[in-house]
Amino acid sequence: MNSVRISARINGIAWSGEVEPRLLLSDFLRAEVGLTGTHVGCEHGVCGACTVQLDGEPVRACLMFAVQVDGHEVTTVEGLAATAPGQAISVEQLHPVQQALHEAHGLQCGFCTPGILMTAEAFLRDNPAPAREEIREAVSGHLCRCTGYHNIVEGVALAAERLAGDGPGADRDGGDP
Repeated sequence: MNSVRISARINGIAWSGEVEPRLLLSDFLRAEVGLTGTHVGCEHGVCGACTVQLDGEPVRACLMFAVQVDGHEVTTVEGLAATAPGQAISVEQLHPVQQALHEAHGLQCGFCTPGILMTAEAFLRDNPAPAREEIREAVSGHLCRCTGYHNIVEGVALAAERLAGDGPGADRDGGDP
């Protein structure tokens, strides 16, 4: 099969190279780019584990081909925390949504967490003060077999409060208030 040349920005960094036309975005991110935070679960777009953002909107990476991101911006869970490429992420450098889910114990095994984070971050950008029911609806497309969702919802609510600047620990660096 003939390769196709693509160029995209991935987590703010320009990427250019050849890909097979049938290569899934999830496989591309993991194998070609080395970003293994994008998890592959069901491979049918049902579980949400592979969710990334394409031009700021959540998409299922297992339902897209890598060639579809040509000329676009892709953000993965690794791109949420503000660190330099290759720099290890510490708890103090987490994105507010990552920090809030961590503090609210909104994860257990962590397999579904990257997809939930990518959806929650985009959701909070569009809905800065959501009700708990709206949060439940926003994450309803993600399957989590560990948490029962309560702590995930509480984590997203905590992130919303912090991002709005009026909640406990509202500083954005993830430290104590």
